[in-house]
Amino acid sequence: MSATSQPLDVVCAIIRRADAQILLAQRPPGKALAGLWEFPGGKIDPGETPAQALHRELMEELGCRVTLLQAGPPVLHEYGWGFIRLFPFLCELTACSPAPHPHEHTALRWVFQKNISELDLAPADLPLIKWLADLA
Repeated sequence: MSATSQPLDVVCAIIRRADAQILLAQRPPGKALAGLWEFPGGKIDPGETPAQALHRELMEELGCRVTLLQAGPPVLHEYGWGFIRLFPFLCELTACSPAPHPHEHTALRWVFQKNISELDLAPADLPLIKWLADLA
């Protein structure tokens, strides 16, 4: 990364259910990384903390509310257009949250943690599989 380029700060939610399945979202056609699966989230707006951005993005993208359980290690990843710094959070749906619905994604899928690597995951999300395994 050059000294003048700043990474784009983004957040993602690793939403885990009581049955230990994790929510993945498929990126829609016409967007970068179309068709790949990802942990849902998005860009951190100016003045937002990563946690605030995550709550906002999940309401916008999935219409759901979460409880943050643990912050993960930030991941720096280079795409062809530049770098992102990804702030992951292990979460669970709140008791009063509606079920997640794909407002901006093509599909949502609940997947057992051991099966996540079977999906075509966005490259920046790949290091999070090891972090999840280390939590178990």
